[in-house]
Formats: sequence, structure tokens, C-alpha cells
Amino acid sequence: MSPGSPGRESDAAATGREQTRRRVIEVAIDLLAREGRDAVTTRAVAVAAGLQAPAIYRLFGDKDGLLDAVAEYGFAAFLAAKHVDPDPPDPIEDLSAGWDLAVEFGLANPALYTLMYSEPTRAASAAHKAGMEILMGRIRRLAVGGRLRVDEELAAMIIHATARGAVLTWLSLPEERRDPALLTTLRESMLAAVTNRQPAVREAGPAGAARALRAALPEQTPLSDAERHLLSEWLDRLAADDRR
Repeated sequence: MSPGSPGRESDAAATGREQTRRRVIEVAIDLLAREGRDAVTTRAVAVAAGLQAPAIYRLFGDKDGLLDAVAEYGFAAFLAAKHVDPDPPDPIEDLSAGWDLAVEFGLANPALYTLMYSEPTRAASAAHKAGMEILMGRIRRLAVGGRLRVDEELAAMIIHATARGAVLTWLSLPEERRDPALLTTLRESMLAAVTNRQPAVREAGPAGAARALRAALPEQTPLSDAERHLLSEWLDRLAADDRR
């Protein structure tokens, strides 16, 4: 393909558009951090980026589209800062470190963090979903190891609620009232609510879980005799599976 061909021009145009888009987002983040959300107008961003206002509309649709792009940029930056260990030596410490990282990001980027979590619709962003997958992986490892005190969905809600609450409460306080014990207490309360310090199941895997549940089965009064008998039969088969 020759240098002047339409394909090369199209690629160059797409690259230039993406570079301009990124520059506008970075300018908007700078305005947001220095002057607050109200300062992030299409006109102000266009002037700071050296563009005409219509360029902002072509790139983002409107101001809400620009703010959505800024929030997505924030989620992506947070995701890039995460360290993911597929097999951490201590899954509870791994969860604790992940919670600390989320809170530290919020405290370091208060205006951006507030924008990211100000509207529920932003939870649909690709980077936010990727971050949730990392969190659910941490929670699943706790569950498999018998360390999870509540079900996985509730655990995720508690972890998110305590992290957001910690950041937003801290930011709402005058500096002289910001006590680091608040963050520590919220983190430890989250861990106590979500995890068991000692494994509920001593042996990893379904066979160990089946043996633990089978041992407790006579105490499960909500089950009828027929249900208890059927469940006992299933658990016997699962418990014996690792001996084959």
C-alpha cells in the first residue's frame, strides 16, 4: 500500500483522534483535581486542550460523555495499579492488601474517585468490570479455602461498601479530625464480617467440604428426613471421590 493510500490515512487519522482524546481526558482530570467537578465544562476543557469546543462534542458527545470517559480512565488507572497474585500464600492478607490499595487510590485522587463512584451507571465500564473480576477471584479463593463467612455476592458488597465509605468519610472530615484508626478499624471490621481466620474446612477441595458438611448434617433441622438422606448420599459420593 502506498504512503498516500486511504488505508494509511485512515490509520493515521484514528491514531491522531485517540491521542487527542487522551489529551482531552488528561486535561479534564487536571481541571477536576485543581478546581472540582463544576470546573470541568466543555468550554474550559477545550480551551485548556487547545481545541475548539465542537471537537469535544465530536469526541465525547457531550459533557456527560466526557465525564464518563474520565471515570473510565480512573478505573483503568486503578486497575493498572493492582498486583494480582493467582495463588497468594495468605488469601486474607491478600484481600486486606487489596482493600488498602483501593482506599489509598481514593485518598490520593479524591476528585477523580468521587466522580468514579458518584453514579451507579459507571459500574458498567470495562475497567470496572475487570477490577470486579479480580475482587471476585480473591473472594472465590477464600470460599474454596473455607475462609469465607458469608456468600460471595454479599462479601463483594461489604468489601466495596467499607472501602468507599472509608474514602468518602475521610474526605468529608476536616484534616485535623482525620484519624488513621478510622481506616484500620473499617478494614478490620470488613475482614471480621467477611472472613474466618481459621478455615471452616480443613481440607481443600470439594471432598473436604463434603466431609465437613456431612459431619454437621444431623444438626441441619430445616431438612426433612428424605432430604437429609438424599444429601447424605450425595456427600458420601463427593467425599469418596478423591480416594479413587
